[in-house]
This record gives sequence, structure tokens and C-alpha cells, in this order.
Amino acid sequence: MTVDQAMPDMATSQESEPDALDSLGRWTLRPGVSVTVLPHGVHLRGWITSVTLEGGAGLPMLWGRLAEALAGDGGAELARAAVAGSPLRAALVTVIGQLHDHDLLVERPAGEKGDAAGENGDAAGQWLGAVADRPEEAAAALIRSRVQVLAARPDGPLVRAAARALDRAGVRAATAEAADLPDGQVLLVAAEPGEPSPFAAEQDAEERAVVVGLRPGAGFVTPVGSARQARADADGLADRLRRREALGGAEHPGLRALLASSAAQRLICAVAGLRDPSAEAGDARLIPGLPAALVAEREPLRGEYRTWVGPVLVDADRVRPRADVRTLTEALARIPVLTDRLAGVLDEPDPGALPQLPAALVRSSVAGEILVSGSARADLARLEAVCRAAELLLGKGESGLEGEAGPVVGAGAVHARGRALRRAGAVQRRDTRSGDTAGPFGVPARVPWSPEPGRHPQALHWWSVLVRRLGVDADVAVSRLDAGGGAVFHAEVQVQVQVQGRTATGGVLGTAVEASADDAVAFAALSAVVEVQAAADAPHARHLVTPSGAVASLARPEATAPWENAGWTTAWLAESAAREPELQEALAALTGWFPQPWEPPADADADVRALWSALRQCGFSVLSARPGHRTHPTLTEGSR
Repeated sequence: MTVDQAMPDMATSQESEPDALDSLGRWTLRPGVSVTVLPHGVHLRGWITSVTLEGGAGLPMLWGRLAEALAGDGGAELARAAVAGSPLRAALVTVIGQLHDHDLLVERPAGEKGDAAGENGDAAGQWLGAVADRPEEAAAALIRSRVQVLAARPDGPLVRAAARALDRAGVRAATAEAADLPDGQVLLVAAEPGEPSPFAAEQDAEERAVVVGLRPGAGFVTPVGSARQARADADGLADRLRRREALGGAEHPGLRALLASSAAQRLICAVAGLRDPSAEAGDARLIPGLPAALVAEREPLRGEYRTWVGPVLVDADRVRPRADVRTLTEALARIPVLTDRLAGVLDEPDPGALPQLPAALVRSSVAGEILVSGSARADLARLEAVCRAAELLLGKGESGLEGEAGPVVGAGAVHARGRALRRAGAVQRRDTRSGDTAGPFGVPARVPWSPEPGRHPQALHWWSVLVRRLGVDADVAVSRLDAGGGAVFHAEVQVQVQVQGRTATGGVLGTAVEASADDAVAFAALSAVVEVQAAADAPHARHLVTPSGAVASLARPEATAPWENAGWTTAWLAESAAREPELQEALAALTGWFPQPWEPPADADADVRALWSALRQCGFSVLSARPGHRTHPTLTEGSR
């Protein structure tokens, strides 16, 4: 910030209204702000913000006068010396405005002069002065609160560590026994006088609570919530961390202190009206609007905030509906939440040693079986892998279907509906071809297709990769169904084999249902490429996931670069996304089916319900399978 940039216009303004200098007496510099004087300016560093002010050689002297006013009489003498409309006053007002903008000033206590934050000199007062918008109100809230530390063994070391952490912050806490709490868990709960007791199981007071848990080699601190919500989160976190107990070994002496102090800090911040410590971390991996749990590990000793999508939702802020994922960036940001190695519900898709050209492959594990996913790019392959893995696991709650004819998962409603309708369209086409039914729109019309100039570059590219680069002797069959004024194209890539000197069809390598013949051929050929690569590089995979155009609605860029023509993947996906609404409408008319939201049945496994809940909290959609259809191989999955 250059101070003298604001001077010329301000110097010509003769304002009589009170300005920032007149009201400076209400403010003082926050405790802990560091100041570095520069040759032509000053640099200030606060709790989480900083600013550099630059101007002429006189700016350090001007800052010295302002600092004296902030520490002394609040600027009354300085305001008299800097007359209205003068360059000096303009510069002072500009600097004060920057201090406010960067949260480096705090209000003085009523009737106080000088440094009021931390007036008793205690560490808690200094800390509140450094971080709170209104330190006096924050301190008063802490004084009013009643805090208890509850555990099955109230004399345990974790309880003592939590009580010490609260005491160091100036909060007196009483310890008590709660026999129903599991070993290794401590509940910290606070409520103001006059509220119903927050420790009675039958009431639902607006208490604030966290649970700190310690397990072999790891531990956690739940997000702040009601006591019921905190205990539900603790049970969920403990269950997901249980798989880490195989590490065993001696407990790190610092792990208990790290967890106890973090739990105390979260509770104190909530009571005092401060931002949660997870918000101070500045971690872009945390999803806004979703709670964060602190998970700590022994080797090496560290604690990280991780977005937490627990299976049990009690508090109102947890129950409210989450916004659907609308872009690929949002979807990719939520994949690490669902696949977190400590707190997630799915295995992380990883390229590992799999090839990334000509198609990108990733692999993951689903119920002990290998799943391989492929697409034009690795990020698209990861998204397809997560959706299909979730379908396979959720299908176990649908009469044991194991995902084949079970629910459909997508990153948001549009993506999920596109996946579901394409699956139904593929089944409709298969039934029509087998002679089971002519379909509501008659027999499909064959559409001739050959790799000739004028075809879409992506269709030509993936066909060339299949037959030239990979050397597959293949043919493609394209058919068209007209539905409700729209067109649906189905493409099927078939292997050609020589039998007694004659060419015959040896099997289907890839299929696709899209809005244009070229799109259908492109995705069918790409699926065939993925099939060939997976057969060579991942022969033990149980599940193969191939791509479809449903992802285009997410991957469509806001704008393409001038040099990105139809041969670029981004431009191609943008074209496909523009045709997606019409295609979905045509597929719904063709199949007579409109996908509906799916929920696990009442007798579903706890893991199924936890996965469903996590998907919804992350903005993913789960839709029902088409009722009454027979089980067929789908576009996006094939057994190996």
C-alpha cells in the first residue's frame, strides 16, 4: 500500500465530518502486533494478517506519532495538530484505514486509556486481545461459562491434561464421571448459567461440546457441537481410526498434550465467539461449510484438520441440505474427503504404475477387490472410479445387488442423472437388439460411420488410437433412436476375428450412448482403449470403469483458450455439455424413466448408511436404479 497515492485528492477535500483520526481514541494496537520500520515505510504483522505501508521518507516518523497516540491519549493531540484537509491528516486517515482493514486494531475497554488488552497481564487476556473482535465480551463469555470435563475415569491422564489446558486459558473446569463414555474418550462441555444442565441426557440445551479421543498411535478432536453431536462424531471417528491400531507401539509422550490442548482451544473459541482454529489453518483442502476434525498421529507427531463427514447428523447445521457439486473443481476437491486415509469412506484412486497414455488409468480397492478406471485424463478417471466404487458398496444395501443394478452415484444431480439415463439407455438398446421389444420409438436405425475427413477430431483420434496405435482389428456399429424430438445415438465397438478365412465379430470392447454419432463413437472407442490397456496392465482387476459423456457437464470450462479447437479435450467436453440437457430429456422419453433420489433401506449395513451420508454431505447425488430392468453389463462397468 502506497500512502502518498491517496494524498492529492484527499488534500483538496475540506471535510468537517469526523474521520478515522477523530475516533482513534476508541482503538489501540492489538497485543502481539510486530512492527518493522523500513526506510520509506513500515511493515506490521498481526495474528493472521500483515500489511506494508510505503510512502516518502517521512512515513516512519508519521508512524511513530501514530503509534504514540495508539498507546497513549488515543490521538486527541494528533487530531488537533493535523488540521482538516491537510496532507498530514489525509496520510494519517489512510494509515488508520489500512490498520482497520487488516484487523490490527482492537477496541479499548470502556473508560480505559492505553493498552487495555490483557490489562491484568495474563496470557489469556493477551491472547483474547490479539484474536477477538471484542476482547471484553469474549472474556466475559468465558467467565460466565460452566465447563465440565467428563470421562469414564475422571482421574485419567487425558482428563488431567484437558483440565490443565483449560486452566491455563483462565477457564475453571470441574471433572466428573460419565460411565457411558468409552475408554479413551473425554467430553468437554460448556454452558452458561441459567441454561438447563447440559449434562442431563434427556435435555437438548444449546451447549457447546467437543470430544477428545486417544487410540493406539492416533487420536482426534471432534468439531464443536452439542454434546450428542460431539459424542456421535467421536464414535464415528473412533470406528474409522480403529483400522490404524495395527501400528501399536508405545504412545508418544506429546500426543496426549497435543490433543487435550487442541480440544480446550476449540471449546474456548466457541464459547468466546472466536473463529474455530480450523479456520485459522488456511488449508485449502478443507471444504467450506463442512465441519473439520483434528486427527493426530504418533509417527511422526502431528495434528491435521480434516473435513469430517460423519454418519450421524444431530445438530441443525449438520442436517441442513448441502449444495450440489456443480463443477469438476468442486468434485475433485471432495474426493480427498471421501477417500481420506484416516477418516474417509472410500479407497483413494491412484495411478500408481499404471500407464497414463494413450488413456489415463487409476486403480483403487473396493471390498478387497481391485477396481480400475480409465478416461481421457487422470482427474476424470479418478472421479469415475469414486462414483463406481460408491455404487458397488451402496448396492450391497439394495437386496445384495452389489452395485450392478443398484443405485447410481454422480457428482451432483446433473452428473448422476446423466450416468443413470445412459445406463438405462444402454439396457433399452440391448433389449431392442435382442428382440425382446421394439421399444416405444420403434426399431433403431443403423447409422453408417467411418473414419473419414469431416468427422469430429475426437472420434477420429480415439478410433486411430485403438486401431493404429494399439493394433486392434475393430469395427463400430452406430444406431439412432428418435425420442420426443431428440436423438439418441448408440455406438458399439466390436472386435473382428478371422474364423476359417472369414471375418466375424469376436466381442464388444466398448459402448456409448450420446447425443451425436461422433460423440458416441469417440466415447465407445475411448472405452475400448481403456479396456485394452487394462487387460494388459491390470489383468487382475475385478471391476473396470470406462468413461461416458455424463462428466462433460462438470468438466466444461467457463471459457476455452483461442487455440483450443474441437481437437482439444476441454473444447470437446464443452461441446458435449451443451448437448447434455437435450440428451437427458431424450433418454428420459426413450426409457420412460425419471431417476429419483435413493436412500438405504432400513436394514442396510451401517457402512452403507455412512457412505450414503458422506456422499450427500459432499454434494454428490445418489439416484435409484431403473425399476424392473434386468441386469446387464453397463456402460461404466465390466467384470474381468
